[in-house]
Amino acid sequence: MNRGILVGCCGFALARAKYFRTFKVVEIQQSFYEMPKTDTARRWRGEAPKDFTFTVKAWQLITHEPTSPTYRRLRTRLDSSSLGNCGSFKPTEEVFWAWERTLEFASALEARVVVFQCPSSFRPTPTNLENMRNFFTTIPREGLLFAWEPRGQWPDELVGSLCRELDLIHCVDPFKGLPAHGNINYFRLHGVTGYAYSFTDEDLERLLAWCQGKESYVLFNNISMGEDALRFMAIAHGDIPKQAKLL
Repeated sequence: MNRGILVGCCGFALARAKYFRTFKVVEIQQSFYEMPKTDTARRWRGEAPKDFTFTVKAWQLITHEPTSPTYRRLRTRLDSSSLGNCGSFKPTEEVFWAWERTLEFASALEARVVVFQCPSSFRPTPTNLENMRNFFTTIPREGLLFAWEPRGQWPDELVGSLCRELDLIHCVDPFKGLPAHGNINYFRLHGVTGYAYSFTDEDLERLLAWCQGKESYVLFNNISMGEDALRFMAIAHGDIPKQAKLL
């Protein structure tokens, strides 16, 4: 039995009521594109079992420049000057306001982890490193764990050093590379060859080995995420049939 492993999906892979009965954790994706209302967070928290865990993806205004195509889904109206102050952990009113909104939502959910996913265009430049240090040493955490998912060319040694310095979990897809730091795993599984990939039993056995000895958040984000997550729960916990299907 591996009760230190929480298994779920990036987003609700099925109707919420059924999801809450099936899994123990979900990563909220909507909060990256547009921050949901606090009342929505309270409703979801009330619908979920008391022992259910929420994690939250930080609002894109914190991490992504406004040139990112993801801003097409932003509904909050900002003028061009304010938009220019967003992204890359910049020390601006807009970025800190976006964190306040993220924190408010996460607190209403009683979330455990906030995930900061960076685009591949966010590179380890002196300015970006300074912005990260300023952001993570300034903002209130309110007891939350922070998981950072860098993308692109970031040396493992630098990632590990930053995670130690700034008290961050190195968030990874373990099939692309293992964490450079930390006693907690936060795995986001995007598919070995992309979103259309379905994980094999051999893949899931490897995944289980990477989880051993650590508290692990295992979030699937592929075309068959619900069924793959359920199959991994069977392998990890042995308490549902290995070939179980979502009904």
